[in-house]
Amino acid sequence: MSASNHITRRGFLKGAGAAVLGLSAAARLSSPKSGYARVIGANDRISIGIIGCGQRGLGAHMPGIHAHDKAQNVEITAVCDPWSVRRDLAAAKVQDWYGRQPRKLERAADLIALPDVDAVMIASCDHQHTTHLEAAAKARKDVYCEKPLAMDFDKLKAAVDAVKANKVVVQAGTQLRSMASFTGCRELHRSGALGKVSRIEQCRNATRPYWYGYLKDANEKDVNWAEFLMDRPARAFSAVHFTGWYGFRDFSDGPVTGLGSHFIDLVHYITGATFPTSCVADGGIFTWKDANGFTCDDHVQATWIYPEGFLVSYSTNFGNGGGNSFKLFGQEGVMDMLNWSAPTFSDAGAVRKGKPGKESPVPPVERADHFLDWLQCLRTRKAPNASIDAGYQHAVAVLMAVRARDTGRRQVYDAEKRQIREEERAKHVQ
Repeated sequence: MSASNHITRRGFLKGAGAAVLGLSAAARLSSPKSGYARVIGANDRISIGIIGCGQRGLGAHMPGIHAHDKAQNVEITAVCDPWSVRRDLAAAKVQDWYGRQPRKLERAADLIALPDVDAVMIASCDHQHTTHLEAAAKARKDVYCEKPLAMDFDKLKAAVDAVKANKVVVQAGTQLRSMASFTGCRELHRSGALGKVSRIEQCRNATRPYWYGYLKDANEKDVNWAEFLMDRPARAFSAVHFTGWYGFRDFSDGPVTGLGSHFIDLVHYITGATFPTSCVADGGIFTWKDANGFTCDDHVQATWIYPEGFLVSYSTNFGNGGGNSFKLFGQEGVMDMLNWSAPTFSDAGAVRKGKPGKESPVPPVERADHFLDWLQCLRTRKAPNASIDAGYQHAVAVLMAVRARDTGRRQVYDAEKRQIREEERAKHVQ
């Protein structure tokens, strides 16, 4: 938004009133001047809309932007959530930070249609990500989108194609790759100090599934239930499904996508690999069976093979919190990344025999945090650290795992054709 076009308080409230009155979203989306149809100047303020005011939107995205809003000349001007309780909480934060109320909307399409919103942050439910991402891209608005990027492969491809066709800047919410510690791990790997890498593994366990921590009371009168369900089958309102959606397969694919997407993205970031060639996976509900009726696995194991010649393993046990690990194994040693902030490396288990060396810290490599990186790229138009390509890569890998678990068959990815297919017999890697 240019200085000359910056919203006055009167204009701001007028926009809010128009949204409440239900102006046609389609008409506003058809405006050729929405989003980055115009060029944002170095001194222009960038207007940001928040889609999803839950724990990520309210607790991470908003404060992450607020930490840099003055230096980067950005402002949150609209918030959207189907639950009025969360909308009001988000609006109160904006009022406190900027001295005026944002526009409050129930429907993401209405926020995306606002012509003065330049960029959106998508922290909606997993089953909504691709719909919101594609719509924002077609409206030429830049996007920060939470992981996992998708639950459906065809919708993933359509959203990625829309992003590229409209040349919008997208940052996927795999923020671990912007940590100084993991960037240091990438540099250590590049140095060759670990030798030929053969296996990367993560065991991420807990005493109970994370979705139990999201359960809350919610009244149907405060919720736009249809907006939450989106394209999912109609059903009676359920506070358990609405607040504990992470635990239901209609809305999430469980730990291999919810937690494992961070891991597989780091595998790509550290090693430079892009797509696995194959994946096998299995899982089930073995511990947490109760009246909530959650349908996501509380135990899962996925294994990918990469064309670079290494195997990647991810597992979750939500019946016991012990046994966590995160290691990269090479012929010349091991990189231990279980402590995200202070990874180490040593020559433990090296092929060459000799006196084992002590464990040493991985030197960190400082860089802009994930939110700042995105904000800077809104002006430079450079690809951010977790670009749409990186988002597509992590989504392909975890979707392969979901399909392998659901079908009981090995999944193979063809990067040239952008296809995931099944194979009944595993082929040995030579």
